[in-house]
Amino acid sequence: MVTNRSLVAPTSNSLLERALREKLQRRHEAGGSLGELEPLAVRLGLMQNTLKPRFRDPQLLIFAADHGMAVDGIVGPQNRQTQELVQQLLGNQLPVTVFARSQQLEMTVIDCGVAENLPAHDHLMMRKIAHGTRNARVAQAMSIEQAHAGMRAGMEIGDKLRGNVTICAGIGVGAYASAALVLSRLTDSPVRDLIMAGPQMSSDELAHLLLIAQGAQSRHREVTDPVEVLAAFGGFEIAVMVGVMLMAASKRHLLMIDGMPACAALMLAARIAQPVTDYTVFCRSHSHRGIDQALNLFQASALLELGMESTDGTGATLAWPLVRCAAALLTEVADGEDPGPSRPTPLPAAASSAAEAPFEPQRW
Repeated sequence: MVTNRSLVAPTSNSLLERALREKLQRRHEAGGSLGELEPLAVRLGLMQNTLKPRFRDPQLLIFAADHGMAVDGIVGPQNRQTQELVQQLLGNQLPVTVFARSQQLEMTVIDCGVAENLPAHDHLMMRKIAHGTRNARVAQAMSIEQAHAGMRAGMEIGDKLRGNVTICAGIGVGAYASAALVLSRLTDSPVRDLIMAGPQMSSDELAHLLLIAQGAQSRHREVTDPVEVLAAFGGFEIAVMVGVMLMAASKRHLLMIDGMPACAALMLAARIAQPVTDYTVFCRSHSHRGIDQALNLFQASALLELGMESTDGTGATLAWPLVRCAAALLTEVADGEDPGPSRPTPLPAAASSAAEAPFEPQRW
């Protein structure tokens, strides 16, 4: 486990927040007329601890893994296998890759536990913990050691990652069921609300998923510790995402969360270091009702609601321009305007050192 002393600094700073709001008030047509863009701009300033938030080298990370529950008849979108979806991503055959290129987002697919061995590719990072998890209905999905190994791998990725923006999305056959089980146990939410896709989902499909999910819940009914919940129900893509999120938040980087597996990883990360949620914005790539419930658990909403049915990460690529525009409200200087300081006053030494300190677990 990790130490309870969190080195992910909260973003709360009343002096800076007031200065950010006053700066927006001075901007033409700002001061409440730009809707949700203005509070987003304030949050971005607080994340970076500055009056002039700037972004560099944004990264789109798609974490891929297979899940043992697939043997019970869970299928992927359009009946695609995880390996097939990864190959489509790497072959630029999906909208998410088109949008990522157009927005100058650097995409990397991370093999956290795909069942098959994937051929090398410039945009594929190999961090395979194992060739898929076990079936959570009959055993722990992974060992505690594998859960720790996944989180460590994620922290290593996050430590070496370029830029200060990370988009997180998870894919894999069984990924949504696994994430739903993690979220259900961590928040004591009905699993039905998280696996129910919507009115298009047949009653037979829902009943089948519920049977699998409730069987897994019964098998691990006593498990409550966050890392043990991850081991019991989670996927390797969730484990690696947890580590990436913790490291990114420790560096005050923006996290864009897209999809159920990413939400499950964030909930786990927040159990380890609660302030990690201060650095997140939420996106969505399809209308799955479970996403509504997952967002409700964070008392959040997605930046865009476009009614898409696409691969996780797609919505985030389309929301990225909104984030850049929100930051521009504070950063771009009009002709003749005083550029002003980056901070209202120097931070106290203790707060400054805490903000810059990296997240370091004592023991995994």
